[in-house]
Amino acid sequence: MVFSSNNNLIGFILALVSSLFIGCSFIIKKKGLRKAAANSGLRAGYGGYAYLLEPLWWFGMIALIIGEVANCVAYVFAPAVLVTPLGALSIIVSSVLAHFILKEKLHKLGLLGCVMCISGVIVIVIHAPQERPISSVQEIWIMATQPAFLLYTGSVLVLVFILIYHFAPECGHSNVLVFTGICSLMGSLSVMSVKALGTSIKLTFEGNNQLVYRETWVFMSIVVVSVLTQMNYLNKALDTFNTVIVSPIYYVMFTTLTIIASVIMFKDWDGQSPGNIMSNICGFIVVLSGTILLHATKDFERSSSFRGRRTPLSPTLSAHLYTDDGELSDHQDHEELYPTEDCSPRQLTVHLDSGLMRNS
Repeated sequence: MVFSSNNNLIGFILALVSSLFIGCSFIIKKKGLRKAAANSGLRAGYGGYAYLLEPLWWFGMIALIIGEVANCVAYVFAPAVLVTPLGALSIIVSSVLAHFILKEKLHKLGLLGCVMCISGVIVIVIHAPQERPISSVQEIWIMATQPAFLLYTGSVLVLVFILIYHFAPECGHSNVLVFTGICSLMGSLSVMSVKALGTSIKLTFEGNNQLVYRETWVFMSIVVVSVLTQMNYLNKALDTFNTVIVSPIYYVMFTTLTIIASVIMFKDWDGQSPGNIMSNICGFIVVLSGTILLHATKDFERSSSFRGRRTPLSPTLSAHLYTDDGELSDHQDHEELYPTEDCSPRQLTVHLDSGLMRNS
């Protein structure tokens, strides 16, 4: 049998629903970000918050919330080793929709990446471990305060602090790994806290009140802080970089870190046979390879995600490259709008003026 328990099946279905809504939310939110930037003249990636007044962005946010709620509930019924890799399906959804709606080209080789993601997910689902029975939130607190997980948590917080206060101001808008790294690191902690909080709520509804324990509220506080941090930097990543780039990289980093955190904290692989563990790892590698292939098929020559040699436009200037309906102008990716660092100030002005004249 693929599902050895009803709980795993429920978690699997909820994870599928979550992937659908989250994948769609990436596209809807980015459309909202584009329209907000066109109207306000200041993009979210450069500190603008005009998207909060854009209804389209809120529709995307609602879709994201629905997806995240379904995902959170899925963690209550199934282990993170099963639920987290299913997020690859949201990448497929967002990549395909971005190709048709946002006109972000998805190469034919990217379809192979989609097939690899689906194949890897199937392998993981077949060999997924059983969820360990938990009787109280205090039991989860003991897992969270074990030395190994405390070391992991401390390392994550230090890395996030360095990324936010050192790397983000320096290269946050030229290297996609900065913003997505912050989201992924905080995401791994939020998943552990969400699982703890969700289990507490489930036990409470079953008649075993967990709200009287302070540990429940500690986990809730961690969820709020980590989710707000993720939202902020995910908005910056989506506004600054191509969706086809952000989605796979965020998934790879987030999934890897979450599985590591879950294996450390919840001992997901304890009691598993070596064959099942290897099958899970191989399935995960196939999924990662598929997402990397999706990323690799992107035209890097016209993307500034990993290339720091191009000088980004100012926030206000970027807004002029939008058309009246909020869509990006076709000139956005042209070389004349991204002069190299070798350009003199005079040459830079000529490049930008030329690009704007052609756009008008």
